[in-house]
Amino acid sequence: MQILIVEDEIPLMESMVSYLKMEGFKCEEATSYHAGLCSLDKYDYICMLIDLNLPDGDGLNLVKIAKQNQSNSGIIIISARNALEERVKGLELGADDYLVKPFHLSELVARVHSVARRTRSHGEEILTFGMIRVMPEERTCFVEDKQVDLTRKEHDLLLYLMSNRNRVITKESIADYLWGEYGGGYGSYDFVYTHLKNLRRKLVDAGSPDYIKNVYGVGYKFSLE
Repeated sequence: MQILIVEDEIPLMESMVSYLKMEGFKCEEATSYHAGLCSLDKYDYICMLIDLNLPDGDGLNLVKIAKQNQSNSGIIIISARNALEERVKGLELGADDYLVKPFHLSELVARVHSVARRTRSHGEEILTFGMIRVMPEERTCFVEDKQVDLTRKEHDLLLYLMSNRNRVITKESIADYLWGEYGGGYGSYDFVYTHLKNLRRKLVDAGSPDYIKNVYGVGYKFSLE
């Protein structure tokens, strides 16, 4: 699956590419507006990651051009600017998501997977992990053939865990994914623990093994082990 990354911060670009390649994505890199413009039609990308603040142009214009070219690629805007007007404008132009710097790479991967699912499956994909089966677009979850009644946050949390399976993720990254810019503002992550506890209980009560492993002092790992 091919991804276009338009980002002028080289260290961040390298980290993103390394992390996404571990997830099986192929990355086309562009470090300027002009390079991004030249790369828009190079491949049939499943997702584009576009920074707004480029040295030679506005990333929002790249989003606009991509959509004018009738691109079916998913688009995630990444920016250090957190202005509401820019978020709204980006989404109105056709972007699927907006990620504010700095962000956890695990959060980026989860959002790329989410956009890629919509781009690839048009709502028809079924995700599986062990005994768990999830239909993301229908927001339904089953353990074997037993449906599990999850809240919206529990469903989003489960998708995040599945997207980062076999990887240790921190409470901070979970909070950032579920609550965005407000995730780290509470001074305590008891709310993360509560959602994890409730999700774990519902899955186990439905007959699933407990796939959510505590990693002492670090966070959690979603694993078959």
